[in-house]
Amino acid sequence: MAAITAAEMWTTVGSTIASFMFVSTIIHQYCPHEVRHFLEKWMHTLMGFFNPYIHVSIHEFTGTRLNRSEAYAAVEAYLSTNSSKSAKRLKLEMEKDNKNIVLSMDEYEKVTDKFQGAEISWVLGKTGLPQQPMGSAYHSEPERRFYKLTFHKRYREMIAESYLQHVMKKGKEIRVKNRQRKLYTNGAANRWFITKQTMWSDVPFEHPARFESIAMEAEKKQEIIEDLLHFSQSKDFYARIGKAWKRGYLLYGPPGTGKSTMIAAMANLLNYDVYDLELTAVKDNTELRKLLIEITSKSIIVIEDIDCSLDLTGQRKKKAEKETEDKNEQGKKETNSKDPKEESISRVTLSGLLNFIDGLWSAIGGERIIVFTTNYVEKLDPALIRRGRMDKHIELSFCSFEGFKVLAKNYLLVEAHPLFETIERLMEETKITPADVAEALMPKSFREDAEKCLSNLIQALEEAKKKAATKKAEEESRGKEPAKDDSLVQGKHETEEPQGLDDGGVLL
Repeated sequence: MAAITAAEMWTTVGSTIASFMFVSTIIHQYCPHEVRHFLEKWMHTLMGFFNPYIHVSIHEFTGTRLNRSEAYAAVEAYLSTNSSKSAKRLKLEMEKDNKNIVLSMDEYEKVTDKFQGAEISWVLGKTGLPQQPMGSAYHSEPERRFYKLTFHKRYREMIAESYLQHVMKKGKEIRVKNRQRKLYTNGAANRWFITKQTMWSDVPFEHPARFESIAMEAEKKQEIIEDLLHFSQSKDFYARIGKAWKRGYLLYGPPGTGKSTMIAAMANLLNYDVYDLELTAVKDNTELRKLLIEITSKSIIVIEDIDCSLDLTGQRKKKAEKETEDKNEQGKKETNSKDPKEESISRVTLSGLLNFIDGLWSAIGGERIIVFTTNYVEKLDPALIRRGRMDKHIELSFCSFEGFKVLAKNYLLVEAHPLFETIERLMEETKITPADVAEALMPKSFREDAEKCLSNLIQALEEAKKKAATKKAEEESRGKEPAKDDSLVQGKHETEEPQGLDDGGVLL
């Protein structure tokens, strides 16, 4: 009899479920959207009346994926400590030069937390569909992750006033502790358009540069350090004067003087991320603003060799003539098919770059440093490097004797030597870049000692002096004025290669 009763019960349940599914299908197919929306809202209200639990969602991105939520990042860091103890499915990440292992909860995993007698549950969920392959014709809605916090309604006040503040505070502390600084670069525009992912790609920032190792006069070096530290601690000052919390640095000087190395030292001093912005890969001013929005605070935005990046060299008087010539050429070469190369040409303008530096959009985020580097500062438009945009101009010139002593200590562990007197005299008579001094001091084999390396530098200085004298004599024989000496030692600066962030190996 009991078995028959159970069978009848399951039959009734199955019939009820089938009826519910049938009614739900009819509603979705034949009811207008407004009616369905009303029914869903009514059912949600009804369920909420009987459900004693409150749900709070914290999404990864705010707005239309413009900016990653700081609250989401704090929750992610906070839960990493609890999830490693209770969650069954975890994700593993390496931080701080692979020294620290960070375990965080995987998708749809549930973690329980306790706070002041309340039991609180967290679930990591996501919406949308997985991204399609690059060549796919169909592009689905991108995945969006979120944390859902669930608690009993009796704890509403405590959660809102105490628990969430506790989570944010602890999460930020954990993020600072485990933070791995990144080096970012912007990719091609079509990659972002297709996948709807971030416009920046990143790798761990591991450049070892320090100010202590830079070949520069101690007084000038200390001035730069104090300026950077003062900026990083001046949030209230910038708010009081009504100015965006940012600062611009212009690094200029001949090739090989360590401009990129200076940027790495700045990042290591302040513990900032580095965003290496390649302007030629930016499609237009709108995309430039989108890149700016995704840049986090505590970061250095770098545009290296800006005189080579775009037409930003102050020759605006020639633009009208150039546009006329382009129109004439376009009329001659007009065809039914478009040149694919034209679509890849950057349309970033000087006006767009100026707005990027100190326009309305530049106030988003805060605590940012913008750095321009150039070998030819005289080519740049004055509007681009005026005070207020590039607040501090730093000339990185040829190596001084004081800078040489820093390099000698770094490379050879030597602070004094009988050959120093000869080197000092030669450095007063000719010019040499820190990169060339570093190359001469670099031991080429285990048999080369400090004296041999110093002799190599003396030989390089003497050769540079002879080349400079020969060049001057040739110019005088042709009746020309002696040209300014850009770099007497390099002697082959026909090319103007952009320097990477690891150039000018003056700090190894």
